[in-house]
Amino acid sequence: MVTKSKPIITEAYQFSIAPMLDCTDRHFRVLMRQISKKTLLYTEMIVAQALQYKNKSKLLDYDSIEHPIALQIGGEDPQLLSEAAQLGEIWGYDEINLNLGCPSPRVQSGNFGACLMAQPSKVAKCVEAMKKACNLPITIKHRTGVDNLDTYDYLLSFIDIVNDAGVERFSIHARKALLQGLNPKQNRSIPPLEYEKVAQIKKDRPNLKIELNGGLTNLEECIHGLQTFDGVMVGRAIYSNPLNWKNIDEKLYGEKPKITKASHVIKNLIPYAENHLSQNGRLWDICKHTLQLVQGTPGARKWRNELSTKAQKAKANLNILEKAAQQLEEAGL
Repeated sequence: MVTKSKPIITEAYQFSIAPMLDCTDRHFRVLMRQISKKTLLYTEMIVAQALQYKNKSKLLDYDSIEHPIALQIGGEDPQLLSEAAQLGEIWGYDEINLNLGCPSPRVQSGNFGACLMAQPSKVAKCVEAMKKACNLPITIKHRTGVDNLDTYDYLLSFIDIVNDAGVERFSIHARKALLQGLNPKQNRSIPPLEYEKVAQIKKDRPNLKIELNGGLTNLEECIHGLQTFDGVMVGRAIYSNPLNWKNIDEKLYGEKPKITKASHVIKNLIPYAENHLSQNGRLWDICKHTLQLVQGTPGARKWRNELSTKAQKAKANLNILEKAAQQLEEAGL
């Protein structure tokens, strides 16, 4: 079923949650909307070629509450990417993001992701094709370099070439990618952070929107980063403990303070879960993302274990989620 939600036109996005494989699916995004209404959300990376052969609705559908939401796509064929961008517009996404940072072996075998940082002219052709195919903003997420192509001058030239093709917002993971010898997890931590290099890009190209990604672990660091950059993007730190970020809308967007507890989040998910189950979805699809809502409190491990055990059963029903919310409410969480 095509969602066809109307894209939301907003102010510049100050905060976003990085696209993460097996993490930022539609169920996690709905969960995050109980915590922040303003944060820009991303889909997991969807390979453009997959949209030619797989169920488009399964890959692209989302709930209207998820706006603002960006569709991240991966690929290196301008025609396939243009068709994917067009589908993103039909489905009502707010923008299209091209992945130029993933270093996984599977992505490398397809010659896209971080590999494309070595081919700026090819990236430009891809962007031009995507812009012709839809009216949505085209943005990119990339590294500070790839392998030995890691000088500041190379990064600046890369950004200039892609900017000339029509990209005005760059989400920069402040580490280079090493395509040999490191796995994707190691590529998120072993190459050193290069915040100063990203800051110099903003200084040298003040007209561009530069978003910092990589190594940000709390809201205070993000607020500090916004003194230099137009936006900040957080990934694993927000997935591992979503409620640590419950003050995003208040601190960054001036919204009224509100009390957000784990029990509130889960209770608000119940109507969504009921609809998911009515469409033959599994309760675990949703519950697996709720486990990190409770951290470092008495009984947290027992609560997570009980929910995991019950929610993974084939015929798990809504009562399990309702009871989990009630337990947290009774514990004051």
